[in-house]
Amino acid sequence: MFASKEGQAVPQVTFPTRQGDQWVNVTTEKLFANKTVVVFSLPGAFTPTCSSSHLPRYNELASVFSEHGVDDILCISVNDTFVMNAWKADQEAENITFIPDGNGEFSQGMGMLVDKKEIGFGPRSWRYSMLVKNGVVTKMFIENDEPGDPFKVSDADTMLNYVAPNHKMQESITVFTKPGCPFCAKAKQNLIDKGLQYEEVILGKDATTVSLRAVSGKSTVPQVFIGGKHIGGSEELEAYLG
Repeated sequence: MFASKEGQAVPQVTFPTRQGDQWVNVTTEKLFANKTVVVFSLPGAFTPTCSSSHLPRYNELASVFSEHGVDDILCISVNDTFVMNAWKADQEAENITFIPDGNGEFSQGMGMLVDKKEIGFGPRSWRYSMLVKNGVVTKMFIENDEPGDPFKVSDADTMLNYVAPNHKMQESITVFTKPGCPFCAKAKQNLIDKGLQYEEVILGKDATTVSLRAVSGKSTVPQVFIGGKHIGGSEELEAYLG
């Protein structure tokens, strides 16, 4: 079993990072001092669970964490800074600060460094999340020590439920649009006016008309989905929102 570090200070580590064309050393003091920070650590950039679930949900919920007093969200992995930068760009995860623990020093200091040589990874971080206030760990969610890559408690929703137990999650909203569509702009503005977050899927860039017909039975835009339910176009959305 992995020991919790609750009540203890995070390890003092300096991370060499590549920012633009410059090397910049980032310290744990800079990352954690006088801040409330959520950290999630994972086995590797570009790996399936990390890319499909762990990272995207934290990125999606970043604004909600911010509303509840979290200053930053860090993603830590035993990868070099070039890999972490490429992964951030690939995932379009602009709401997350990526920390390359290339030498595994932070993970080792947390007692979370594990040997994954059987799959060719070498030393990597165990999957966990934690809430850190002014450099001190106040809560940890550590995946069970079991074979494979368990992902049950270090997810963003579990952490958010701890940080803000009374927060009611907004249903997921997706809007299919195309550039230059005035009705699409109207639908998006309606959502913004109601303070609702949404994902935009742009035809010709993110999806095709065939995809739109397949999921909605329609070929015109906008088409709005809320909580898995097809609402319709801008007029139907306006009526739905009241």
